Amino acid sequence: MNVPAFFRIFPASRAHLGAYRIAVLLAGCIAPSIFAQSAPRPAGPGPTPAPYKSLSLAQLMDVEVTSVSRRTEMLTEAASAIQVATGDDIRRSGAMRLPEALRLVSNLQVAQIDSRQWAVASRGFNNTTTNKLLVQLDGRTLYTPLFAGVFWDVQDTLLVDLDRIEVISGPGATQWGSNAVNGVINITTQSARDTQGGFLKAVAGNEMRSASARYGASFGSGAFFRVYGKHTAAEDSITPAGLDGEDAWRMTQGGFRGDWERETADRFTLQGDVYRGRVRQPINADIEMKGGNLLGRWTRTFAPQDSLVVQSYYDYTQRLIPGSFAEDLEIYDLDLQRNFPVGTNHRLVFGGNYRFMRDDAELGPTFSFLPGRVTREWYSAFVQDEVKLLRDRLRLTAGLKVEHNPYTGTEYQPSVRAAWKLDERRLAWAAISRAMRSPSRIDREFYAPSTPPFAIAGGPNFKSEELLAYEIGYRAEVRPGFSFSLSTFLHDYDDLRSLEPSKVAGGPSLIANGITGLSYGAELSVDYRATERWRLRFGYTGQRVSSKTKPGSLDAASVRSQVLDPKHYASLHSQFDLSARTALDVSVRQVGRIANQAVPAYVEADVRLSWRPADAVELAITGKNLFDRSHPEFRDAAIRREIERSFNGSVTWRF
Repeated sequence: MNVPAFFRIFPASRAHLGAYRIAVLLAGCIAPSIFAQSAPRPAGPGPTPAPYKSLSLAQLMDVEVTSVSRRTEMLTEAASAIQVATGDDIRRSGAMRLPEALRLVSNLQVAQIDSRQWAVASRGFNNTTTNKLLVQLDGRTLYTPLFAGVFWDVQDTLLVDLDRIEVISGPGATQWGSNAVNGVINITTQSARDTQGGFLKAVAGNEMRSASARYGASFGSGAFFRVYGKHTAAEDSITPAGLDGEDAWRMTQGGFRGDWERETADRFTLQGDVYRGRVRQPINADIEMKGGNLLGRWTRTFAPQDSLVVQSYYDYTQRLIPGSFAEDLEIYDLDLQRNFPVGTNHRLVFGGNYRFMRDDAELGPTFSFLPGRVTREWYSAFVQDEVKLLRDRLRLTAGLKVEHNPYTGTEYQPSVRAAWKLDERRLAWAAISRAMRSPSRIDREFYAPSTPPFAIAGGPNFKSEELLAYEIGYRAEVRPGFSFSLSTFLHDYDDLRSLEPSKVAGGPSLIANGITGLSYGAELSVDYRATERWRLRFGYTGQRVSSKTKPGSLDAASVRSQVLDPKHYASLHSQFDLSARTALDVSVRQVGRIANQAVPAYVEADVRLSWRPADAVELAITGKNLFDRSHPEFRDAAIRREIERSFNGSVTWRF
């Protein structure tokens, strides 16, 4: 691809890119082709390759995934719009937080709101409190029943321990339940067996600093453990006027993981984390956040493709926002899954889940949840059957999730998927799914202000939001070293949240289901290994998202606030090994404007240069958001913050 064509794909946010931008692009995406052809490969053993780094592209395409059908299958055979960021991709990106790592996959919209908050969505309807995306970390759902979404500011772990991030765009409700409406993010850490020895890392920069440590060892035959700790501190973001956003934060987190293996039949995992953080506020005292979790998982393997998994976890979070809100939340979760073949042509997966929640939300002057203290229960069961037809070339997968929630009772979420293996390198697939977003506390129990007379009241009859999704996809390895995946979708939404004026004079506006929505588009991802030392990944998503009021609804304002998505976003990631000990990694992303927030389109680049003077030591310099001094990514102008250009240096030591 020549330079002018490249610029047409990634249009500049100003009239021209300028010499500064051209230099970055040349360094990251053109210079590697020169070095790859002319520079001899250095002699010597070099550092031990990280997982996935030394794999061929064909092997990378055969990475095993579990998110699509809740069982292990090859990425090349998954009948879904799924993308994977490997642990090595994450390390080479220079990401310091989980939401940053999510930018490695192109089927997610990831917008940074301020120094600590993020808006993450798939296939539209993004928001500061996105509620149609299921996120899991090692099987633990990162979910708050407060608004059916994720508090991204407290989701963290030691990123070097991540094995992979699997991202499904599109519904996964049959397998995973409510909230898996527009997508599923499944984050998996490495086993303790794979993280033996010591690890120290320090990062210092103008916007963020961190220090982390981990140590892993074994005790007895087949038993391994690791412990870790990290501390991160971030500076204020800035306002459009260039003033401090007064949102600097710091977070300390630690945890452990133990894995026991009994020959090949049984595996047991026990892991947990604790964290505590503070966030600056412009007026009131600091926001305080703390919590912890403990998870246990037992896996019994009876035979190949025949297993039982039992998992349970406890999750506690506490959030205090002086002058606004305070919450203590406890979640207990138990999950069981059975996976086994039936005859030669059927593969059955079924299971059940029980979740108990105790939530105590204290009153604030501006809003409240009534009643303040509640206990809630959810329980569900699912079954899925995969049938092989036409000599294993055609696979039909039908499934059903039956879920009971405390607000609307029992909901049914079916799906049907078909995968046609055209040959060893090509797969076509299609799917029809129904998914539900069950009510959260904000839908039924939210009131503003905190005492009568109320201006806004939770809807006593608020129903689950519903999606009917149609998908068609194609995945192919065109030739060794070059593959792509294309998926198209049509999402039809009903009963989306609205705020309806009271029919009684002086009464509160009620939260209701007065909006319908539609989104459609296409997602393209391309993986190209130009040479043995240079890999390129390109992704593009084009989408159209719309909403409108249903007959009888009077809430025109929510129609605008439902659609906060760019019409297109694209990314290009270049990984180039300058030598056995030196690597240059460049990521360029282009995001279209968000019309309903007047957020302009922007083009940004991250560059990381790393060097290993010894096998156990790595030095790296990273620049982020290099094309602009600062730019906004989300929110209306009156309250938005801008994300600044930043630089940092890091030192890593393994022993």
